[in-house]
Order: sequence, then structure tokens, then C-alpha cells
Amino acid sequence: MPRFALKVEYDGAPFAGWQAQADQPSVQGAIETALARLDPGFAAGARIAAAGRTDAGVHATGQVAHADLARDWDPFRLAEALNWHLKPAPVAILAAARVDDDFHARFSARERRYTFRLVARRAPLTHGRGQVWQVLNPLDAALMRAGAAHLVGHHDFTTFRSSICQAKSPVKSIDEITIEESPVPHGCEYRFHLRARSFLHNQVRSIVGTLERVGAGSWAPERVRDALAARDRAACGPVCPPQGLYLTGVGYPSDPFRDGPTGR
Repeated sequence: MPRFALKVEYDGAPFAGWQAQADQPSVQGAIETALARLDPGFAAGARIAAAGRTDAGVHATGQVAHADLARDWDPFRLAEALNWHLKPAPVAILAAARVDDDFHARFSARERRYTFRLVARRAPLTHGRGQVWQVLNPLDAALMRAGAAHLVGHHDFTTFRSSICQAKSPVKSIDEITIEESPVPHGCEYRFHLRARSFLHNQVRSIVGTLERVGAGSWAPERVRDALAARDRAACGPVCPPQGLYLTGVGYPSDPFRDGPTGR
């Protein structure tokens, strides 16, 4: 059965997360339903695999999944047909590509990139509501960068790990954390960009929630270092809400979409 990689964009607001669930809408379920309509060989109960199982309310601009189909589709036509059948769900196939049978969206990945969007302003948001985390007061980006510097590298991230995380080890390497700030009408948007081979459950949201406390002046940057060293979930700052989080990209040894938007 030919294997196809899919680059997926979605608004996570109406979904209970990526992973298919029997009684709740999921991104995976929406794509599998569309595939079943297109490809008779994609049998009921068949599953696609993704690079990251995003939680409820989390968005993606560069999720990657793979599917085994009976028909050897032209990648462009596969993407177009899937997008037709995905309507009106807020899910889009940005690109499709034929890949080798040993390609696996999750296990072949070498890095994952996330962005968290935070807007600080007093007035309620009209544009972007449900797409960012809003706080009322401005933050100090320099202080947040100083706090984030303590988290880059190879560490035990028990403090920044959900209590229900199923990873075998809390030890991870964060390769990069950058924080950008840009003006918005009567406020400021802060974008936190994190890059690592893999992340623990709620790790990004735990980190951003902690750094927000630093930016607000409630924590000194050195307290992030102390929290990390504590290896204790109770030492973590608040976990920020999911709506500001985006899976923006997945890196592989060879880019399956390198030949263009259609993968041809």
C-alpha cells in the first residue's frame, strides 16, 4: 500500500485534540473520515499517525501525518480531494507527498517546533480571539529571555511535565527558545518559539506560563533555574491555556515535501 505524508493545518478550538476519540470530535477523526470517502482501501478502523498528538484547543500550521492508501494517488489530487471532503471542518491539507514505506510521521521526526502567542492589552480581543492567550498588563521580554536561557539544553524537566505525561523519561533537550515582541493596537504580542526533538506533555505550556510570571515581575529570572533544579511539579508556574499554542513544523532527515507544495 503506498504511503503518503500529509502536512496539516488546523484550528484546534472545536476539537478534543488530535487523537481520535469515540465520543468527541478530533482532527485525526476528521482526516480519517475524509480518507475513507476517497480511498476504498482505507478500511474502517484504519489509522493515520501524526508527529505530535496536540491537546484540545491547540492549533497547528505544520503538523505532519502519514497514511497508507490502496490507490497510488497523485499527491496534488490527493490534497485537493481531502480538502474538499474536510469541509467545513477547520482543517486543511497544505501538501501531500508520496514517501517510502519506512517513513513514519512520529518516529522519523528529528525535531518539532512550537510557537505560543500571547497578547498583552487591556481591551478585549476581537480579532484573534481563541487564537492567543490574552493577559492585561505588558511583560518584560528581556526578563523572560533571561529566564528562558536556563531551560535551553539537556535537563530533567520533571518540573515542567504534566502529572499524566506518559513519556518514559523527563530528560529532554531544548535546542532553542526565542521570544519576539511586536506591537498590536493598544498592546503587544509576544511569540515564544521553542525547538526540540520532542517535548513532554504540557511542557511548552508550563514553560510559557512560568515565563509569563517572569515577564510580569512576579518571578525573578533565576527562579526559573531553581524551579528546574527542584524537579518538582509544585515548583512550576501556572500552566497557560491551550489556545495560544501552535505546532508550526516538524523536521525530518529528508524533507518529504521538498519538491514543492504538491510533493510531486
